[in-house]
Amino acid sequence: MERSLRAARVATYVYFVLYGTLLGTWVVQIPAIEERVGISHATLGGLLVVLGLGAFVGMQVAGPLTDRLGTRTVVPAGGVLCGATLFLPGLAHDPWTLAAALLIFGLCNGCLDVSMNAHAVHVEKAYGRPVMSGFHATFSVGGVVAALAGAGAASAGLPPAAAMAAMGAVGIAVALVAARSLLPSAPDAADSVEEAGTAPAGEGRGGTGRVWVLAVLALMVMLCEGAANDWSALHLRDVVGASASTAAFAYGTFAAAMTVGRLLADRFVTRFGSLAILRYGAAMAAVGITLVTLAPWTWTVFAGWALFGLGLSGCVPQLFSAAGHADPSAAGANVSRVAGLGYVGMLAGPAVIGWLTHVVALNHAFVLLTLLCVTTAVGAGVLRTGSEGLDPDGSDSAGSDSARRCEMAAGSH
Repeated sequence: MERSLRAARVATYVYFVLYGTLLGTWVVQIPAIEERVGISHATLGGLLVVLGLGAFVGMQVAGPLTDRLGTRTVVPAGGVLCGATLFLPGLAHDPWTLAAALLIFGLCNGCLDVSMNAHAVHVEKAYGRPVMSGFHATFSVGGVVAALAGAGAASAGLPPAAAMAAMGAVGIAVALVAARSLLPSAPDAADSVEEAGTAPAGEGRGGTGRVWVLAVLALMVMLCEGAANDWSALHLRDVVGASASTAAFAYGTFAAAMTVGRLLADRFVTRFGSLAILRYGAAMAAVGITLVTLAPWTWTVFAGWALFGLGLSGCVPQLFSAAGHADPSAAGANVSRVAGLGYVGMLAGPAVIGWLTHVVALNHAFVLLTLLCVTTAVGAGVLRTGSEGLDPDGSDSAGSDSARRCEMAAGSH
C-alpha cells in the first residue's frame, strides 16, 4: 500500500509536469504561429480568450465526469487528448481555423487540469498531510522543459506543427505510462463519515455555498496572478523607467518567488495550517503589491514583486485542496467550480488592469490588486467553516488508521 501510494504521488507529479510542458509548448510557439497565420496582436488576444473559454467548458465537463468514472480513467484520457490536439494550432492557416484549434485544445486542457487536481486531492487525503502545493510547483518545471524543447526545435529548423506534434506524441506516451500508477478510486467518503462521526464538510446546501466562496477567492487570487504575468515588466519599464532588459526580470522575480513558495508551502501548511497560509499569504501579497505601487526605485519594485509572488504562491493550492476535501464523493465537481472561476480571474486580470489604465496610471491601477488580496485575507476564515473532523492543517482527519500508517511510511519523501 505504501509503495503504491508513493507511485501515485510520483505519477501526479508527472501529470503536472506534463500539463505545464504541453501548455508551454503552445506558448513558446505563439510568435511563429502568429506570423504564419498573419494576425495582429489584438486578434491574437481575442483568440486567446477562445482558448480560455474552451478550458473553462472542459473543466465544467470534466469535474462531474471525474467523479463518475474516476480519476484513473479521466486523468490519462485528458493527457492523451492534450497531446493529440497540441499540433492543431500549428496547422492553422487563418484566424478561424486557429480559433477552432484553440477551442479544441482548450477543452482538453480543462479536462486534464481538473482531473489531475482531483487526483492530487485523493493522494493528499491518502497521505494524511498536505502535499498539494508541491504538485502545483512542478507545473512550472513543465514550462522550463517546454522552453528548452522549443529552443531546440527552433535551432533545428522545425516548423511549429512538427515541433508540437513531436511533443504531443511524447506527451501521449508519458500519459499512458504514468496512468498505471494512479490511484484506482477516490477515498471512500462513507467510511470517512462513519469514522469521524460527522457529515462531509461539503454535504448539503451550506457546503455547496462554501465551495462557491472558495471559487470567488480563487478568482481574486488568480486575477492577481494574471495581472502580474502581463503587467509586471511593463510597469517597471513605463512607470519606474527601467530598461527593457531590466524590466524583463520583474516577471522573472515574481515567477521565481511563486515557484519557491509552492515548493515550501506544504511544510508550512503542516506546521501552521492552510488557513494561516491563505490569510497571511494574501496579506503578504497585499504588502508586496503596495510596495510595487508606491516605490520609485527599481530594487524596491523587485522586492515588491518577490513578496507578491511569495504571498500568492500557497493560496490557490489551499483553495483547490479545500474544495476537493469538502466532499470526497464530489471532489471533481467541486474542484472544477473553483478552478473554473479561478481561470476566469486569470484571464480577466490583464484585461481589467488594462481597462483601468484608461482612467488612472498603471501603478495606481494596482491598488485593485491590493484590495483583492486584503479581501482574500479577510475571507480566509472560510477554510475553517465546516471543518469539523479536520486536522489543523486543513486536511481530512477522518481518523483512518490506514491514512496515518501511510503518513508515517511516506514521511521521509
